[in-house]
Amino acid sequence: ASSGSVSRPLRQSSSRRRSASKGASSVSPSGMVVTTGGRVPGKTDDVSARPFTSEYPVLTWASYVAAARGRKPEYKLAKNIPHSLQDRMNALPIEYRNSDFARNVFESSIREAMDGIESDSPRIEIFDNGLGEETTPPWEFAYTNEMWLSDNVPPPNIKDLKSCGCVGRCDPKSKTCACARRQQSWLQYYIKKRIIDPTWPGSPFVYDSKGQLQLFGLPIFECNQFCGCDDDCANRVVQNGRKWPVHIAKTVNKGWGVFAGAKKIPKGSYLGIYAGELLTEAEGDERGRYYDLFGRTYLFSVDFHHLKLEFEDEDEWDNLYVVDAYHAGNFTRFLNHSCDPNCTIVACHINDADVNKPLLTIFTIRDVDPWEELCFSYYGDVNVSGLSLMPASANIFLFRRRNERRLNRQGQWGRPHPPEKLRSMLHVAVRATTALAVCSLDVWRFSAAACSDLTHLY
Repeated sequence: ASSGSVSRPLRQSSSRRRSASKGASSVSPSGMVVTTGGRVPGKTDDVSARPFTSEYPVLTWASYVAAARGRKPEYKLAKNIPHSLQDRMNALPIEYRNSDFARNVFESSIREAMDGIESDSPRIEIFDNGLGEETTPPWEFAYTNEMWLSDNVPPPNIKDLKSCGCVGRCDPKSKTCACARRQQSWLQYYIKKRIIDPTWPGSPFVYDSKGQLQLFGLPIFECNQFCGCDDDCANRVVQNGRKWPVHIAKTVNKGWGVFAGAKKIPKGSYLGIYAGELLTEAEGDERGRYYDLFGRTYLFSVDFHHLKLEFEDEDEWDNLYVVDAYHAGNFTRFLNHSCDPNCTIVACHINDADVNKPLLTIFTIRDVDPWEELCFSYYGDVNVSGLSLMPASANIFLFRRRNERRLNRQGQWGRPHPPEKLRSMLHVAVRATTALAVCSLDVWRFSAAACSDLTHLY
């Protein structure tokens, strides 16, 4: 499974695994029918010493997990992001792209991308509310709920995943549940600092019995693809997909936005993953320079507070990864900023043992009224006892300011550009469209327009 994928192969329900002790049959990932009989006396669950029933090997959950950990993980590469649909749509006249038919095509591409963990989620609709000339979001990105890794980002580490062997649902009070112990260990710092109470309901899991988040700004460690617990375990929320309807529509002053559906969304509800490309910090810096020319970016630095706990001086910690939702993403890329937000970003770890590559998940921090716009703070201003638990640069503005400070020290950025440099900056913007593989014919016009207005911007 990829770092953004939360599917669990072969595991459908505990009843399937419980049938193993009764000698039921099932189908292996390769399609071969195998007998999932119970443990044979004198045998072990080691793959090399797997017992046989008749002519077929016995496939137990333990033997399957052992074999799966030894295989190379499946994940998606950023260089393979599809863009044929976007290319074709952008080749059409703008009147067609803003037609009702084009909007239906966009919604169909969303439904296709939802196939998987969100196949049962409420459909996402694009509303034409008459604001502005656009009736369809820009055809500049591939809709996806997964993470697409650059060539410089290591693949998911599934070999070192800590998994529980619970049967049925995990018991948060169990002393043998590996997932409960892992979540508790990552919260010890905040417990010692008296930021959170060690006996919150459901402790040590961060969800209540309804799957609603109880603790905000703290890391989530869900059960993963190798855990033995049921799909409806209380510690499986993000991986089971969105349960609440959301819609995309134009706003008065902020472009496209995301809105709740006809039902009230309770506090602590999961909404989605900030999906896109997972880049290195250096790759994010390079793209940030181009995006600053355009005046628009979807870069998100992965610098949550819990990633710095092993450092005595947090300034010694270096950010490793950045999420870019420009070329690939989902409805979360349209979430706008608010100084009074109703949503927040929370780090969630599932199918990757690398703690520096969490999923960026969106949760509501208060009850959301029907049709209310969904927003979060770009400034990471959620503070508990003086600690900023949100990413310090979880927004385009802080990302830009940090890069400007860095480049100012090198004398390359941050000062006004004289008119004679406009021509060379136009060339930079045009080269950016190639370097970033932007799949839109209009981007060439957009690059020229951006540079023609540089006198105003600077």
